[in-house]
Amino acid sequence: MTRTLTRRMFLIRGVGLAALSAVCTGCHSSGSQNKPRPNIVLIMADDLGYGDVGCYGCGDIRTPSIDSLAADGVRFTTFYSNAPECTPTRTALLTGRYQHRVGGLECALGIGNVGRYDDAIRLRRTNDMGLPVEETSIARMLRDAGYATVISGKWHLGYEPKFFPLKHGFDSWFGPVGGSADYFHHIEYTGKPVLYQNDKLVKREGYMTDLITDHAVGFIKRKPVKPFFLYVAYTAPHTPYQGPNDKKSEPVPQGEYSKGSRETYAAMVERMDQGIDRILKSLDDAGLNENTLVIFMSDNGANKTGNNSPFSGYKGNLFEGGIRVPCIVKWPGVLARGVVSEQPCMTMDFSRSIVRAAGAKPPSGREFDGMDILQAAATNRPVVRRTLFWRARRAQRTRKAVRDGPLKYIRLQDGGDVKEYLFDLEHDPAEKLDLFNDQLENVRKLKALLQNWEQEVKHKR
Repeated sequence: MTRTLTRRMFLIRGVGLAALSAVCTGCHSSGSQNKPRPNIVLIMADDLGYGDVGCYGCGDIRTPSIDSLAADGVRFTTFYSNAPECTPTRTALLTGRYQHRVGGLECALGIGNVGRYDDAIRLRRTNDMGLPVEETSIARMLRDAGYATVISGKWHLGYEPKFFPLKHGFDSWFGPVGGSADYFHHIEYTGKPVLYQNDKLVKREGYMTDLITDHAVGFIKRKPVKPFFLYVAYTAPHTPYQGPNDKKSEPVPQGEYSKGSRETYAAMVERMDQGIDRILKSLDDAGLNENTLVIFMSDNGANKTGNNSPFSGYKGNLFEGGIRVPCIVKWPGVLARGVVSEQPCMTMDFSRSIVRAAGAKPPSGREFDGMDILQAAATNRPVVRRTLFWRARRAQRTRKAVRDGPLKYIRLQDGGDVKEYLFDLEHDPAEKLDLFNDQLENVRKLKALLQNWEQEVKHKR
């Protein structure tokens, strides 16, 4: 039987949740005190919708491996990506902070290293568009604490070598540097090859999803002697839409990248699920299952080929469908099995949890923005009220949102055209009933929160 963590809402507000954070910092649940430090496997899907996974209600895609994680751990139903696109969410994941603190990374880096809004364009002119090394990553924090650190899969945090994973604390990397590569030819539609082994371009035969899985499984089979952080960043089911049996002699042309059927999309997700099964089995075969924390999430919502049900909106916007995504965690002996958590949380919350679970810590003066979500789940803490923020930019468009408790304010600006909305997610999770004109005082309060947050996270580069 599924157990649910839902309880009365505690009125704890603010980005940092200072009181809660103070309780969580440096502490471990009783179930983990006598264990060695856990291995950590973080699996990220690319553009996977909330309704594209069986345990979240999907009926036309088979995901038994992902579903098994939910049966053996905690399934989060109010988990948000830090952004409605790839690059900014990945920035938040690696830094454990709002991506806006960095600069130039509020939008996915364009194919071929293109800046897509003014700040990114400015940085691109000086070859500075990417995640700077001084933005200390959780990989570096874990490596400094004695962990082996590996990334298998998509980077998308800078095409310039000075931004590559090995500069950010990873011991090794295999995968594409950019955001969208042909699954068989491993090039972007510009014709540029993008598949790397550490800092060098490489050629490999095979389907991208399988190659990412192969590298992750190969690492586990070598039975590392140190605890490890393995970041598996699949490109599936991001465009181009190519199933494992769809290889053609020529790469997918630019005009065909976003064309694809639901059946092809399903085949891509199912192949990823099969890869996850291989990873989980390799952990079991190596005798590592009982001391490995496994986290699965999506970087943002799906395009229209995917399924974000029961929510409205798609990738790229700030309605729930663009940012509310699947997230499941399994941690034997620490997290109870078959739990459903309604605690509002974000990508960057897991960064803080990972560092704490590893016994690592950030440099002095470098605070996380999120809460320790795994500590909250491990101790069966009641759901706490939070204030969460988003801002996404592309070209002349700026999209902003804030969720405070059940209320969510959205502001969409496209040039001189501005649209504003207010929703009560407790009673209207699909965002069908706009309350903007009926609750102007609440709108004013939420806009003030958003304005203050923008000043607080304003970047300095």
